[in-house]
Amino acid sequence: MNDTVSPEEHPALARAGLLVVDKPAGMTSHDVVARCRRLLGTRKVGHAGTLDPMATGVLVLGVERATKLLGLLALTTKSYSATVRLGQSTVTDDAEGETVATADATSVTDEQIAEAVAVLTGDIQQVPASVSAIKIDGKRAYARMREGETVELKARPVTVSRFDVRARRDVPENGFVDLDVDVDCSSGTYIRALARDLGAALGVGGHLTVLRRTQVGPFDLGHARTLEQLADDPTPSLDIDAAVRTAFECRTISDEEAGLLANGRWLEPVGLRGVYAAVDSRGRAAALLQEKGSRASAVFVVRPANM
Repeated sequence: MNDTVSPEEHPALARAGLLVVDKPAGMTSHDVVARCRRLLGTRKVGHAGTLDPMATGVLVLGVERATKLLGLLALTTKSYSATVRLGQSTVTDDAEGETVATADATSVTDEQIAEAVAVLTGDIQQVPASVSAIKIDGKRAYARMREGETVELKARPVTVSRFDVRARRDVPENGFVDLDVDVDCSSGTYIRALARDLGAALGVGGHLTVLRRTQVGPFDLGHARTLEQLADDPTPSLDIDAAVRTAFECRTISDEEAGLLANGRWLEPVGLRGVYAAVDSRGRAAALLQEKGSRASAVFVVRPANM
């Protein structure tokens, strides 16, 4: 942890921060939260978004008072490294689902792949995977599918700002082609659906076999720790001050202004858009602010007067 939070602070602040976990395969995001609660010795751990059990990589958790940051974080951009298998379609669009069709994909050329990838790059309409967590009449799509229902989801706009093929590996004995890809995209983009749609465009089918999230918002694998590393050092990756400075644009305020915010008052606006941080000269976060009219009002007070 960084040393900006003094040991004299309220315990809910002294132990608060964001924990960036390198999630292992085979665990749900809820499993990771439960493990981190045990390791950190607190029930106050929550996550900002989820990862499928087969996926690994960046999962952002809030600890103690920093759980209140989770709904305010701008985690709208995400990056992944993945492997797409051409020549095999599955019911879930990933390796965990039952195979529904196979085809020989080894005759597909690199040029054809590049053309299909280009069509799936930019602002596109994407039909989410049928095993997604999207609700249909109040019930998750994956729950309906497990019960044997036919799930049809509507296409929705997403942005794929980068879709690069890093490597191609042909598997002649079964006719598969494995593509290692890097994807930068907007929140709500399904990499499984990209794999499915790439295979469909090439006429051979496709699904996702490997998925690793390398970045979400400003947090990447450089911030992340494995659960084994966390067991050796059970503290957040970023204390609450470092987390706020990393995640939000900052406005430096005086001690007097920090006192106003601590007591529920507001500041004069300075023309900043969206949610931003009010930070004192020592780097301590006072509050998150949002400007409206003649006021910069707190949407979350990091250090209220009673703490």
